[in-house]
Amino acid sequence: MIRMLPDGRRLHLQDGPIDLIIEANGSWGNVVAAYEAAAGRFVSILDELCSELGMLRTAVTQESLRPLGAVAQRMFDAVRPYSRDSFITPMAAVAGSVAEAVLDALLAAAPLERAYVNNGGDIAIHLGDEQSYTIGMVERPDGPSLFGSCEISVGDPVRGIATSGWRGRSFSLGIADAVTVLAGTAAAADAAATVIANAVDLRGHAGITRVAAREIAPDSDLQNLLVTREVAPLRLQEIKAAFDSGALVAESLRSRGLIHAAAIHLQGHTRTIARDEGRSFEMSQRSLLHA
Repeated sequence: MIRMLPDGRRLHLQDGPIDLIIEANGSWGNVVAAYEAAAGRFVSILDELCSELGMLRTAVTQESLRPLGAVAQRMFDAVRPYSRDSFITPMAAVAGSVAEAVLDALLAAAPLERAYVNNGGDIAIHLGDEQSYTIGMVERPDGPSLFGSCEISVGDPVRGIATSGWRGRSFSLGIADAVTVLAGTAAAADAAATVIANAVDLRGHAGITRVAAREIAPDSDLQNLLVTREVAPLRLQEIKAAFDSGALVAESLRSRGLIHAAAIHLQGHTRTIARDEGRSFEMSQRSLLHA
């Protein structure tokens, strides 16, 4: 599916599981050229990924061979920093990597003031001079409501936003309703959001229902790993303990330069890991993009 949305400003591209909303700002001619280039790049992406799907669903190790496709290589590079410490496959960064690839096509076609490619909440952004976006963070995709926002301006190092959690469209090993990450690229944010969300957990808690990923989706890259399916209401002390586990990982990733900031949301409570310059997420309800 390749179509303009009714507002006449945004482009909708959909192929199988890939569902993109794109908006570019600039002269009309440049926007048209950029949208045509994005559509042209988009039509081959799913086939490219499927051609290496076996490799992309396999856990990455330090000895793993790098895939051949351009999008697959972004996925691999984004998850490789985590391969020593945890089970992770390139699929953990697929949505962000696809968004980046399509954004690159936009920018190669024409100069734009600003643009974003939103792949189900994993967003690649471009900002020109004096431009900014306000990012809205949504706690659950099945009943969207904002739990916070953050402004990204051209001077910030952030060009990617991603969200992961057990209520999302992908599986999670943890119990966070949502973990939103700001990073240098969408692929990096996607991988990191997965890792942090997995760490927000209460191991052995009787109120958490888990099922082997393969029982729900036989072709899941998580295979026999137990993924979260339901979380009972938690006491405040339990929420704090889960936050502590996730925040410890998020702070480690920030110190390694893998992310710039993160916000963890669980059962109505939020903990933020601020950006290096000391600014934190603002808990406002104003939003232009929904992460």
